[in-house]
Amino acid sequence: MKFIVAFSLLAASSNAFVNIGNAPSSRTALHSTIEASAARPNHKKAQFATRFDRIKATYKGPQIKFDRDIEDEVGFSYESFGDAVAATDYSFNRNDVVRGTVVQYDKGGCIVDIGAKASAFLPLQEATLFQEQGVGIEDIIDIDAERDFEIISEEDENGQLLVSVRRIQYREAWDKVVAKQESDQAFEAECVSVNRGGAIFLVEGLRAFLPGSHLAGRLPDDDLVGQRLPLKFLEVNQEENKLVVSNRRAVVEEQMSELSRGDVIEGIVKALKPYGAFVEVGGMSGLLHISQISMDRIVDLEKVLQPGQKIKCMIIDHDKQNGRIALSTKTLEPEPGDMIKDPERVYEMAEQTAIVYHEKQEAERKKREASAKDIVLGLGDALDDLGVGGVGEESADDETSDNLDSLLN
Repeated sequence: MKFIVAFSLLAASSNAFVNIGNAPSSRTALHSTIEASAARPNHKKAQFATRFDRIKATYKGPQIKFDRDIEDEVGFSYESFGDAVAATDYSFNRNDVVRGTVVQYDKGGCIVDIGAKASAFLPLQEATLFQEQGVGIEDIIDIDAERDFEIISEEDENGQLLVSVRRIQYREAWDKVVAKQESDQAFEAECVSVNRGGAIFLVEGLRAFLPGSHLAGRLPDDDLVGQRLPLKFLEVNQEENKLVVSNRRAVVEEQMSELSRGDVIEGIVKALKPYGAFVEVGGMSGLLHISQISMDRIVDLEKVLQPGQKIKCMIIDHDKQNGRIALSTKTLEPEPGDMIKDPERVYEMAEQTAIVYHEKQEAERKKREASAKDIVLGLGDALDDLGVGGVGEESADDETSDNLDSLLN
């Protein structure tokens, strides 16, 4: 019995020595395996769970299972459809303009189908270039409306993009504004607000500033809001998003094209100066010089004219490019000094007096032409008296006669 126990102990000791002898090779093999695993590249990308995946993982409602026969009848299964969607390559980048269809209103915006994995979203602030207060998305965008949209974001975790209509309209509006400026034509626009310095007008959806000094015939008050006025551009700067317009320039150029010297017009005295009065004529400011008020000398201008007084006057000169006109009332006086003695008589007879004045001016013009013709003819007779005669001299006389005829004509 003792012999058997001793033999067992000896065998166990031998196995221990054998394992110890093989330990280094075992550790070397394990180390090689670890290094090979570390050196092997991992090409698998990190997968992020989408919103749908998270909902699907926590969903505990009823499950709908389709029979194989139904899938065969339809021609595809959920798995094959998902694989086809995953394999499809979508190329949508920021600032791309794509065609889309509005499918529903959602959270103050619109869901838009642009053919991507997920529908795009159109926020209310990106739905139009100019949005009035209190106006909802339903009043701006129609359901099932197909139009262009600009992508303004990258895909979020659910694959959804943000799109904009306002940015497309913004570029188109600036193109139209630049074209209007180049043509230099007057246009109409609506006033949307007023402030201390002037008014804001909506030009192709862009906000344009009208200085109060360029508003013809009135002040920028609340009654101006909602009205449409003719305008012309003063400054167009797309880089600084700056538009400045003028109502006075549009009015002046339109009226100046219809006015001419000798016309009798009505105006309102706006200011008195030592050298005369400024009269507003249809949005234009004309100068009635003190020497053009009456044939008689005026000592005190305030006794003849008052600010706010309506008068009739005649245009005696104008500068259409700068919108300036020179006026006169003394040309409308039936008798010299009537503007001082009886100005109402001057205004009542203004049209008749203007006709007489034009006839008198025409008669004086013809008289001056006749006098000039007599002078030229007299000069020709003097040249004839200095001539000697002969063939060559006759030729010179003919040339002189031709020159005189050209002057007379």
